[in-house]
Order: sequence, then structure tokens, then C-alpha cells
Amino acid sequence: MNVPLPDVPEVRVVGLPQLTTGFDLVERLGLAMHLKVHGPLEPMTGERLAELAESISLRGRGGAGFPFGKKLRAVAKASVRRGVRPVVVINGSEGEPACRKDTVLLNRAPHLILDGALLAAEAIGARTLVVAVTRNSTEISVRSALAERGLSDRRGRHLRARVVRTPERMVSGEASAVIRAVNGGPALPPGRRERAAESGVAGAPTLLSNAETYAQLAVAARLGSRRYGHTGLPDEPGTVLLTVSGAVARPMVIEVPTGVPLRYVLELAGAPPFPQGVLTGGYHGNWIDAIASHDALVSRASLAAVGGALGAGAVLPIGPDTCPIGESLRIANWLAAETAGQCGPCKLGLPAAAGGLSDVLNGGGPAALEALREVTQAVKGRGACKHPDGSARFLTSTLSAFTDDLAAHVLDGGCGRETLGVLPLPAPGYEGLEESIPSGEKLAVDWTLCQGHGLCADIVPELIRLGPDGYPALADAAVPVHLRGRAQRAVRRCPALALRIEQAPAERPALPSAERRALGSGRD
Repeated sequence: MNVPLPDVPEVRVVGLPQLTTGFDLVERLGLAMHLKVHGPLEPMTGERLAELAESISLRGRGGAGFPFGKKLRAVAKASVRRGVRPVVVINGSEGEPACRKDTVLLNRAPHLILDGALLAAEAIGARTLVVAVTRNSTEISVRSALAERGLSDRRGRHLRARVVRTPERMVSGEASAVIRAVNGGPALPPGRRERAAESGVAGAPTLLSNAETYAQLAVAARLGSRRYGHTGLPDEPGTVLLTVSGAVARPMVIEVPTGVPLRYVLELAGAPPFPQGVLTGGYHGNWIDAIASHDALVSRASLAAVGGALGAGAVLPIGPDTCPIGESLRIANWLAAETAGQCGPCKLGLPAAAGGLSDVLNGGGPAALEALREVTQAVKGRGACKHPDGSARFLTSTLSAFTDDLAAHVLDGGCGRETLGVLPLPAPGYEGLEESIPSGEKLAVDWTLCQGHGLCADIVPELIRLGPDGYPALADAAVPVHLRGRAQRAVRRCPALALRIEQAPAERPALPSAERRALGSGRD
């Protein structure tokens, strides 16, 4: 059993909606409906916007939880000091299989996110806006929203806006990986720590935040800090978007005020009354037991107090009928496969840790458990990005949360339960399941000039590979929109000037998967 989450699952709300206002009226809020539902938004100075963010304790909703006001001030200060226009980036790269909240917002309320980002851009004097996305559905929605506002990447515009497509991978959503992708490189962490507020896109000070963060900013700017603070807890006001999946009857994205009991959220999704454990914060998060999940509130502080984490807002209960060590092993194997392959702790340590957990599961005894603890400890704090640390946190939490099951596997050879696979993972071969959006262009080679240097295959391996003779073999397909930038770079870097981009023969445009299903079933 492994049922991947749909792009846009069911959406529910507890109390009065803020981020999801209007979702009961239409499937997607276009610009006209967005303005009817939310009303206009007045611009603010940078100082006023920073004060607003600080007064509502707005933190990044992508997992790291960095204070938005502090980030905004840092970017503005660096921009003034260097005399360089800053860049604003919306990070909608949601590569974790258990997260869908940002995808829901980008698909159903893209203008609320753009409101917050454009508000910040105007406040700090940015003239460039970039939206990073991972999925076809989000790319289509964002491109449509930019077109509705008359925003494009054409020169001479007051603000240039563009969409960058990143792979649906765990490491591609990290801030440094997003910036590297925007700069034309691979969507992987660069292996060195750089502050985006100082040097990000094209070396300019860059304000990069998660999609929900900008949407929360837009809500607060309309309500004001006082009204915004009437919802939720005094020290963490407002609402939170959660993706609830795992052993639930109805996987969903749910908007709840902070302070709502976690057990109520689990009940709404149809989780078992007494879950064996609840994974909080996603696959870089922490397990909590049934008692903790009963006592915890939906808030950063409350979850941390019981050993959990809010993280990117993913909540995944598992029932008593599955093996928790086996469920964790499935995730550990996936995390190991998601490595960027750029440093030892990630490339070697995570597969070794997943192998160690497999040894424990399969009767390796105390020696296997001790070896697993050692390799997990060795991974911590030594990676070139945060993926090894997050993965080690997940493994350490597994060993702490399921001590009885661990003892059964170590001492008795097993717990007697099957692994049902209730935690969502991508389907095998998912990378090619969804068609990419074609750009209407194809790569072509002038064979009278090509000398087989092979640089093009290194730059865009998805479209070009080297044949047995060392010369390039091109994919017989249109260049997808999200690979257009790299295809152009491959053309520019060809030493023999043999590679070019041509117009592709006319094709039928690709439909989002939901539309294809609707047409196939004859629905209106």
C-alpha cells in the first residue's frame, strides 16, 4: 500500500478562514474573484512592513521558522549598503511527499501569495520577482496569475516576474538550492553557507520565503496586527496550514487557528482514536506518541514541548496495526535516495543509516542497533546542507519514540506486524508520470560543426545524452518550459557553436492531470 497524495487534496477549515477564504465559492480565485473576496491592498514602507511582521510574530512557514521581519530588515540593509536592487523569491518548491499546503495555495489562491510578495517587493525597492515551483499544476496556476496581473519578464517593466521550475526532490526546496536553480544551475545546495540576504539571485540581496509566509503577510496587511491577533494564541497569532495524511480516512490540507488541540485535527481527518505515533513536521520532523498527540496544541511551542515539531506543517499518524520501524525504514530509504551526492555524510552516511535500520528490522540484534546509533550520530552537523541533519533527526526520533517495538525487533526478532506503507511516498517512476509543459522549442545539432565536446550533456542531461561514439543524442521532444533556461545555457556554452534551439512542430498543449481525467470520464 502506497497512495501518493494528490496535488490538491481536500481542504477544510476550523473556525473562520483567512488563507482559504473563498475556497467554498470557487475552485480557484482568479484576480477578479480574489479582489472581491479579499479587497484591495495598500502599499507599505519597508519599516512599516517589518513592524507588522514582528508584531504578529510572523515566521517562515517552510520549516526553518526564521522571523520574517528580521529577514526583511537584513535584505533592505544589505541593499542600501551595496547600492543594489534586491530580489524577491517565492519558494513554492514543495518536494516532500507528505506536504501539499503550498501547492494548495499556489493552485487555489495564487494572488494572495503574490499580494504578499509584491507588497514586500515594493517596500524594499525590488524590481525582480521569481516564483519557484515543482509541479505542473502550480506552474500553470502561477503563470496564469502573473498574466492576469500583466506581469512578465520583459525588459523595461517596472517589475520583472518569472517562474522557475525545480525538480520534485527534498533537497531542491532548500533556500540555497532554489537560488542556485534561479541562477541557472542545478537545483541542489551549493555546499557552502551563504546568506541570501547578502548575496542571492545574481549576487543581489534576496528576500526568499515560503509561499504560505507571503500569504500570511498579505492577510495581516489587510487586517492589521490587532485584528490578526484576535485569532490563535497571543504569542503565535493567526492560523496555520497543515497537511494531514498517513493512517487517515481523508487526507487533507486544513487551516486551523494556533492553539487548536492536535487531537481535534486528527479526528477531522479520520485518524485512529489511539494512534501508535504521529510524525510531526514531515520527514525531517519528530515522532510523538499517542499521549503527546492528545495533549499537544497546534503551535510551534506546544509541539516542541512534547518532543514534536511544526516544521513544514505535515502531520502523519500511524495506527496500531502497522510496524512503526518498517514504516520508518521506508522513509529512511527514500531520504537516502534524495541525497544531493555532494558530501560524505549525505552520500555515504544516509544510505548506511538506512541499511542499519534495515539490519535492526531484520533481526540484527543489539550490535545492529549500536551500529545504527553510531552512524546516525556521525551524520549530524557535518553535511553541506540541512538534509543530513533533518534525516538524522527523523532516525533518532524513531529510535526514541518506539522503544517497545525496537526491543521486540532487537531481542525477539520482530514485532509480529506487517509494514502496511501508510506514510505517503512518490509512486515508482514518478519523475516521468506527469508531462512537462512544452515550450514550443526543440534542440538541434549542426553535425557539420559538432566536435563531441559533451558539455551540452552535462548542462541538460534530461534532454541530451552522449552516445557510444561520444557525440550527443537529443531527446525527440519539445524543450519543457522548466528546462528552457538550461537548454539556452547549453547552446551558449557549446565551444563549436553547433547546438541551437528551433521552433518545434505544433503540438497539442499538455493538460493538467485533473483535466485529462475529467475529459476521459466525460465530466463537465
